[in-house]
Amino acid sequence: MMTMYSASRVARRFCATLATAREAIVGEAAAAATRKTAKKHSSVYKKLSNLGSRGGKMEETLNKLTMEGITIIKHDFVRYAKDLRKNRLPQRALEVFEWMEKKEIAFTGSDHAIRLDLIAKTKGLEAAESYFNTLDPSSKNRSSYGSLLNCYCVEREEDKAKSHFDEMVDLNLVTNSLPFNNLMAMYLRLGQYDKIPALVVAMKEKNISPCAITYSMWIQSCGSLNDLDGVEKVVEEMKGDSSWDTFANLASIYAKAGLYGKAEASLKSLEEKMNPHKRDSYHFLISLYAGISNASEVYRVWELLKKRHPNVNNSSCLAMMQALSRLNDMEGIKKIFKEWESTCWTYDMRVANVMISSYLKENMYEEAEAVLDGAVKKCKGQLSKGRQLLMVHLLKNDQAGLALKHLEAAVLDQDKNWSWSSELIGSFFLHFEKSKDVDGAEELCKTLAKWSPLGSESYTLLVKTYVAAERACHGMRERLEEQGIEIDGEMEGLLSKICP
Repeated sequence: MMTMYSASRVARRFCATLATAREAIVGEAAAAATRKTAKKHSSVYKKLSNLGSRGGKMEETLNKLTMEGITIIKHDFVRYAKDLRKNRLPQRALEVFEWMEKKEIAFTGSDHAIRLDLIAKTKGLEAAESYFNTLDPSSKNRSSYGSLLNCYCVEREEDKAKSHFDEMVDLNLVTNSLPFNNLMAMYLRLGQYDKIPALVVAMKEKNISPCAITYSMWIQSCGSLNDLDGVEKVVEEMKGDSSWDTFANLASIYAKAGLYGKAEASLKSLEEKMNPHKRDSYHFLISLYAGISNASEVYRVWELLKKRHPNVNNSSCLAMMQALSRLNDMEGIKKIFKEWESTCWTYDMRVANVMISSYLKENMYEEAEAVLDGAVKKCKGQLSKGRQLLMVHLLKNDQAGLALKHLEAAVLDQDKNWSWSSELIGSFFLHFEKSKDVDGAEELCKTLAKWSPLGSESYTLLVKTYVAAERACHGMRERLEEQGIEIDGEMEGLLSKICP
């Protein structure tokens, strides 16, 4: 009997082992299939997202993919469109939907909602309205209605947003906090903070509970109205539902009000809820602690960041240096910058600009210029911001000649992504006008013209310099006409003084 029992037990173990092995094989196969699918999605998305830089056409690319036998279902196409939108490629995302429409792929209400949002982003609000109006009744549901409401709110079209919202209410499409949140976000953008509490009351009257986003915007509105009692009441109502955003808002509000003790308590609570795997969480804490002038906490969080993420990247160094700049910790800034320069993989001009700005605040021009000179040798990105910092400093110290040399060098950089601030150009002209330096002003115009044609504002400032110097310029009127500059009343008055 013992032998039979042993044999039976061995048999059960054998069967169990086979079952376990079979499950392992099935599990491994499923995991392999998942990895293969993820790899396919990544490969297809990369091709679609790169079309903009390569000048390719979405329709041709998608047709080619389907002809190559790559299995892509409708869900995949919608996913690609969502990812393209998420990565700020709305035109490419819309082209995916347009291709799907040509292939007569049916859209759900959610699909229409995404497409409507993309149309608004790429073609404007009027085009989005037209698209919504062409939808059949079955597609005009909570998703599509909500999408158009969001478009109105983003564009700050208050009247249209309110009218559309009322229509949604009449159709019983307002059943959660999202439509109310859209309106609240619009009023925050419009600076109409006093309208947000009333929306919260309206939500509750419809038995809709505020969500974390609702509470966050409610707190922001109370803070903007300097209603600290209102802030406390909202926090009390939230109780255990407080999120990262809640404590971040509280910290900012208390810091602004000078209540540093409460701000720090909020930051401690925020730290407990933050995601330690995200660098941005540490950056935010560092910035807020700097905002309440707590240097020790700034350095403590910096050490935590380095411990969790040993390979400190450019963004982390930038956040730390900006915080130390607010604290006027010059030695700390120099130390972080030196460490960053010795270890960075790619030279980030934003970090260098903080160092340049910090030196200039201490009136250490030569050191600031040395940082720029070093960046010229190492950085492939734009240098114009750094040069502008130097130019503004030089103009404040009546060194327009040296500032002009930096402007000439900046023009030679051919950084077409940078647009010079009117404040900087105005500072140049103001210096030349005060010093009655017509030749300097003309040299400035000559340099600016290499960048882009001069506008009426620049010519007005130039003529003012001639007037201040009491210097005639008989060909100025013809010069303006050749450049297509309109001679308004102000310009006519100035011209009468230099070319009667």
